[in-house]
Amino acid sequence: MRPVNDKLAADILEAGKREFLEKGFQGASMRGIAASLGVTTGAIYRYYLDKEAIFDALVGPAAGELEQRYRQVQQAFAMKPVEQQLTSLPEVSKVDQAWMMHYIYEHFDAFKLIASCSVGTRYEHYIDVLVEIEDNAGRVLIDKMTEAGMELQPIDDDLIHIMSNALFQGIFETVRHDMPREKAYIYMERLKDFYSAGWFKILGISGD
Repeated sequence: MRPVNDKLAADILEAGKREFLEKGFQGASMRGIAASLGVTTGAIYRYYLDKEAIFDALVGPAAGELEQRYRQVQQAFAMKPVEQQLTSLPEVSKVDQAWMMHYIYEHFDAFKLIASCSVGTRYEHYIDVLVEIEDNAGRVLIDKMTEAGMELQPIDDDLIHIMSNALFQGIFETVRHDMPREKAYIYMERLKDFYSAGWFKILGISGD
């Protein structure tokens, strides 16, 4: 049975976070984390098998929760009739953006690590996962609109992906640049307005 020292366990995570933020995952080392705490690497190995385990402990819970909740939001929206989806789309988009930005800023350090320091970990493509969820939701909505007989401007999967990627790169840009919460909220509200209006324009339908 491994020894348990709650303070040391917390100190290891804090030191790991500092090490990753300063050097990135690839440049960080267990030796560097240990040195910053004044302990041996062996002391850390009693709690974490390697630096990836430390990184996962720092970001995994928040990353998993955000992804799961976003999937649920999109699945619930997809279950609505297409007319209701279109009527509520601008308002739903703002609500989605609000809870997502709130969650990201409530777990800012975790998402800062993902956005800026995750190369070499399984979170390196985490933002791409969120983009893919948005891609799929956009494709499903367009297919439903087409099946309902609506006349739309043609839009292919590549353009859907570019639009989705632009949205999430904008969201995480606030994190990469350590933007204050209040300023980030304002920027994201404007970005979402721009994004929603752009969709209506590209599809050739009214957003009113």
